Parts: sequence; C-alpha cells; structure tokens
Amino acid sequence: MTTAFDAVDLIRTKRSGDRLAPEQIDWLIDAYTCGTVADEQMSAMAMAIFFQGLDDAELSRWTTAMIESGTRMHFRGLSRPTVDKHSTGGVGDKITLPLAPLVAACGAAVPQLSGRGLGHTGGTLDKMEAIPGWRADLSNDEMMHQLEAVGAVICAAGPGLAPADKKLYALRDVTGTVESIPLIASSIMSKKIAEGTSALVLDVKSGSGAFMKTEADARELARRLVGLGSAAGVHTSALLTSMEAPLGRAVGNGIEVAEAVEVLAGGGPHDVVELTLALAEKMVAAAGLDADPAEELRSGRAMDVWRQMVAAQGGDPDAPLPVARHSQDVAATSDGVVSGIDAMAVGVASWRLGAGRARKEDPVQAAAGIHLNVQVGDPVVAGQPLATLLTDTADAIPRAEEALVGAFTIGESAPRTSLVIDSL
Repeated sequence: MTTAFDAVDLIRTKRSGDRLAPEQIDWLIDAYTCGTVADEQMSAMAMAIFFQGLDDAELSRWTTAMIESGTRMHFRGLSRPTVDKHSTGGVGDKITLPLAPLVAACGAAVPQLSGRGLGHTGGTLDKMEAIPGWRADLSNDEMMHQLEAVGAVICAAGPGLAPADKKLYALRDVTGTVESIPLIASSIMSKKIAEGTSALVLDVKSGSGAFMKTEADARELARRLVGLGSAAGVHTSALLTSMEAPLGRAVGNGIEVAEAVEVLAGGGPHDVVELTLALAEKMVAAAGLDADPAEELRSGRAMDVWRQMVAAQGGDPDAPLPVARHSQDVAATSDGVVSGIDAMAVGVASWRLGAGRARKEDPVQAAAGIHLNVQVGDPVVAGQPLATLLTDTADAIPRAEEALVGAFTIGESAPRTSLVIDSL
C-alpha cells in the first residue's frame, strides 16, 4: 500500500464524528495488521467508533479491509451446497452441536468454524474439547475431506482468515468496546465471508445474556450483518432470538455436549429443540435443499452424522464425559412459578465455577457449569433445588452462589414469551 496516513489524524477524524475515507480505512487496517499502528492507537480508534459509529459505507470498507488482511477459503470442489450458521453468543447456547450434523443429514456441507469462550458466553470449541480425543485444529485438506465424506465439521479457524480481526478482537475485549455494533458486525462477517460459504444464517440474540440487551440494538446488528453478507454475494438471513433466560438446562462445557446428544437422540429441552429446528429450516432453505430437518432428527440420521463427525476429529462418541468433583444445589426460598431466570447471572456463575475464562490463555474445566433443574414456567416449592452447581474447585462455589442471588424470579405465573422474535 503506497498511500500512508497518520493514525492520530484518523483517530481525531472519527472522534469528531466525521467519516473515514475508503483509502484511510484500507491503510489503517493494513498498518495495524503489520504492526505499524500500535495497540494503543487502535484502542483509541475502537473507542472512537464505539461512540461515533461507522456508517454503512464505512462498515463495508472496514469489513473488506479485514478480509483482505488474510486469505480466503472456498468450497467449490464439494458435491454438497455449503451453508453456515453464526450465533452472536449467549448462555447455554449449544445449538451448533446438534445443528451442524442435522443440516448435514439434510444434504448440506456445514463448515462450522468456531471459537472459544470469553467471559460469560461459552465457546463451541471449549464444549467439543470435553469429548475425549477430539481435536479442534484441522488442515484445510482435512476439513474439505470431512465435509465431503461426513457433511459437517466443527473446528478452529486457521490463522490466515482475517488476521486483522484476530488482533482487533483481543483488543476490544480489554478496552470495553466489545458491544460496538459496527465492530461486532465487521468481526463476524470478515471471518464468515473469508471462510467462503455460499449461504449463512445468523442467530442474533437479544436480552440479559446477550451482547445486545435491547431488541432495537439486536435488530440493528442483524440488519448490518445481513447487509454485509448480501453485499459480498453470500445468501444471508437472520433469526432474532431471545436470550433473557439460558437456553436449555445445561450451562457449561461437557454438560452442554450431553444435552446436545440428548437432542440428537430425540429428547432434550423443548427450547433447544425449537431453536435447532428453526435454524435448520432456514439453513436447508438457504442451501436450496428439499429436506425436512424434523424428520432427519426423528430418524436418527442426524445422530449418525454426529458420531461420524466426532470420530473423524479423533473423538470417541461413546466415551463418558468428564464429571465434576464437587456439586452444590441452590434451593427455592418460596412456593410459586418460575417467572424468570437471569441469563447473565447464570453465565457469570458458570464462569466463576470454571466453565469460562477471563483471559484468552486461561484454561477451562470441562466438567464445570450449572445444571438448571427448572425452566421458566415450572412450578416450584420452597426447598426444591433450582440449580446444581458443578466444579472441580470447591472454593469457587461461594462466589458462584453470590452471582445467582436474585437470578430466579418466583411469582404466581410466568409471562408468555417467544424464543424466536423475528425472521429477517
């Protein structure tokens, strides 16, 4: 890149609410990736964007520059149509685990490049690594072979995909700029567009356990995500879904795998099944396939694909999952009906038990987490266990219990709510 700019001038431009020119954005992303622009300067730019935003043209150019910072994948050699799914993150969100093999059973190739958890939201790779022997890192050749032979892969993204995003993602987490809508949108879509999938379905979450706390913010994020994907030639659509309460009954790593397997076996919590099928139907339609996900789930074919997918990555689908060394129940203090479960509080408690990490390099406990013994709408009596805390570190239990104070609302009745708010 021949044109050079001054990072401080660009920071001042955005801080003042003015637009960044396309060539300024190109230079900034390239210079940051190469190390010419320092972390503290990009931190200032991220904060300026947090307060001043990026308009649609700026966001499109920013995303393109992040894609161009690395390599692009493609799946043109596959006999199956490709379709991917991305969730903006939540508590108990293990949907990728049953969804990828289910959509593969419908005839698609599902290249699910996933990440690790940070803070209160769990990471798909952390969950899968609870399975003995399973490995997250695959070469491109291994991924392509597995997609053709099995139809689904859940693995880590290679270092060549949008390296600018990898640097900026870590910076956002330590500078309080994670919730910026344009930075979220460019982070997600730079990786997904670079990945090369033909179609993408987004699960954009709203509520206490989501990054977008309000429906209005979630809608705006969904609009910008869909716009970026469509402009790049990716068939992109979204579901707006509620994250006021945790998804399902399991919040952790190994216990979420167990719940995903329950769903594939024809059981599992109703909300996990509902959202899995809703997303599968959109993905199957986006891939142009004529298949019924509900039938593939009933028939057991999705379970067959799950077992093949796990085994192909070195995992033993029959191996017992890790069991926590310590457990503690949290009991109801009154009779009534569960009218609310604070997803954020449950996520924080699970993180404190060892299921999540505060820094990227921190380890996680495969067996730690929280099993919810009740869901919204269930009747309870005083003394009944509402949740079971699981950990290998007994000293973590008191702080987890503190996080759950007030997390369960017991009333006379439960409000009628919809898990799927809208389809975009």
